[in-house]
Amino acid sequence: MKPRLVACPLCGKPSLYNPDNRYRPFCSERCKLIDLGQWASESYSVASNETPDSPDAPTESDHQ
Repeated sequence: MKPRLVACPLCGKPSLYNPDNRYRPFCSERCKLIDLGQWASESYSVASNETPDSPDAPTESDHQ
């Protein structure tokens, strides 16, 4: 069976996509950690249709 290669989501280099690559889908630990840091610093976000005034939106008292 031919190894499956995918583009690393961060740098675009070919990355082996199977259990032997412990950093998959990334090509290296470096790319994986950079991506994790971008999530941690909130550089990435997920779009939402809710507005802050939405009745379902959490309020300050919900966080206490």
